[in-house]
Amino acid sequence: MTEYTGRGDPTLGMQLLWGTREAPSRGPKPKLDVEAVVRAAIAVADAEGLPALSMRRIADELGTGVMSLYRYVPGKAELLDVMLDRVCAETARPEQVEGGWRARLELIAREEWALCLRHPWLLQLATSRPPLGPNVTAKYDYELRAVDGIGLTDLEMDAVVTLVSVFVHGVARGAVEAAAAPARTGMSDLEWWEAHAPLIDRVLDPERFPLAVRVGAAAGEEYQAAGSPEATFEFGLARLLDGVAVLVDGRGAG
Repeated sequence: MTEYTGRGDPTLGMQLLWGTREAPSRGPKPKLDVEAVVRAAIAVADAEGLPALSMRRIADELGTGVMSLYRYVPGKAELLDVMLDRVCAETARPEQVEGGWRARLELIAREEWALCLRHPWLLQLATSRPPLGPNVTAKYDYELRAVDGIGLTDLEMDAVVTLVSVFVHGVARGAVEAAAAPARTGMSDLEWWEAHAPLIDRVLDPERFPLAVRVGAAAGEEYQAAGSPEATFEFGLARLLDGVAVLVDGRGAG
């Protein structure tokens, strides 16, 4: 299931993101506030995923009626934008990182990786129209500062930080799926491979598929699974940074 950010009312959404939406002046004194609703929504999404997220489910989490939530948020679409903005505040952004642009980008990638594993529902959000809240904007600004002044154009700076994010999200998606597989299938990766081993041995002819058999066996022995998202993350991040280094070095800067 994929949800799209930026689907809500633009005016109400921006007011909610930046805290400029006026509280209702009539009716009983509010028992909750926007932050309580957002925290409850994040807790539900963390535990049960985006498919389980609804205004009714959030109301149940808070022990209140569904209609009372609309005193604080216009609807689910705007709420998703605020949820994304709030969790973006969790990433560390130290001003000083020793090691230059490469160390700064590596830190950004590792923070994004941890954020995705902490909140897997982020991987179910399509953000081609990102919510321009204070935390999303601050995160983007910090990421750009990691590669500012090293000889790249503005468009290249944007492309580099986008590439890091896309890479991390892609590998994190595999990590989340791998972590969920035992509970979803009722068996570990090792148990699954052992159950299928007799058939695999019969159909995978090493003369017909020499590389698949050789390399697959090496990976299986190393990871006790078809692969390791963590190893892929480490290998891929290093190669990605190597590629950026080639670009930077070609400019005679950095």
